[in-house]
Amino acid sequence: MWYCCRGFIIGCCNVKLLRTAFRSVKSVHPFTIDAFVLLPEHLHCIWMLPPGDKEYPMRWNAIKNYFTRRCSKRYKSPPSLSQQRKRAQTIWQPRYWEHQIRDDRDFEKHCDYIHWNPVKHDLAPHPGNWSYSSFHRFVKLGIYPPDWSGYLGSVKDEGYGE
Repeated sequence: MWYCCRGFIIGCCNVKLLRTAFRSVKSVHPFTIDAFVLLPEHLHCIWMLPPGDKEYPMRWNAIKNYFTRRCSKRYKSPPSLSQQRKRAQTIWQPRYWEHQIRDDRDFEKHCDYIHWNPVKHDLAPHPGNWSYSSFHRFVKLGIYPPDWSGYLGSVKDEGYGE
């Protein structure tokens, strides 16, 4: 799952604001974040919603709205006529990729893809060098060894929403 934005998200104030947006929405509409990576222009997450809850889009919209309302005006571009008619925000792209995890192997493949993403985009030489990722939690929990580079060729890029 990912959501794209305009390339300014990695910055002390914006990272804090995005974290606050997630916490705020989670406090009202609970979910857990099993894996994530935050990149300058997009992010990937694996969420677990409560049983029977399918309100994934509502949560994304609430996170986007929270962030956008509080984000510095310098990041907001003037809305197009179409955006004005739809009352759309100018920071976030309107679309996202959603995938329901099918089984443990699917979960593992998506986690690997998420954690390898900073390397894929030439932002870090190794997943452990990227701060904005659940990779470090996976290492701490013993899921990955510190020198993990398991994504290498194990999963093709097609079908992952980028």
